[in-house]
Amino acid sequence: MTATPLVVLVGPMGVGKSTVGQRLAERLGVAYRDTDDDIVATEGRTIAEIFVDEGEPVFRAIEKRAVHQALAGHDGVLALGGGSILDEDTRALLTGHRVVYLSMDVDEAVKRTGLNAARPLLAINPRKQWRELMEARRHLYAEVAQAVVPTDGRTPEDVTQAVLDALELKEA
Repeated sequence: MTATPLVVLVGPMGVGKSTVGQRLAERLGVAYRDTDDDIVATEGRTIAEIFVDEGEPVFRAIEKRAVHQALAGHDGVLALGGGSILDEDTRALLTGHRVVYLSMDVDEAVKRTGLNAARPLLAINPRKQWRELMEARRHLYAEVAQAVVPTDGRTPEDVTQAVLDALELKEA
């Protein structure tokens, strides 16, 4: 018998998937898992290092495997990497799951991440690149999501409560 996540969080880098995911898991009394953490643990290096050493296509293949394994084997709250929804097979696998898209605008992204170089896709002209990434991805996040929860100007606790409300989930 395979497990299925109670909630899957998607959204851009820096939106708070990890923070909200951990709080959500605590409030629901379930485990938390982040596919980015899975990748780092399996590969023994950071995501930025994988990008630099092997390029984005290799990273995306690694990410796809990690997401598919997590979707099949985790029954708590699952946070996916920001670009995981680029893969068509992954989007298809998300059908039928409780997926929440945590959204934010570029000004909020600047406040939260500083759009720093530790994020490989934002290394040059981060504000422009973030906007371009979101133009390419926003519709994909919305496509897989049952609910969209804006995070701009909200505390992690407010966002966590909004996710619970949007999915009509009861705390443990």
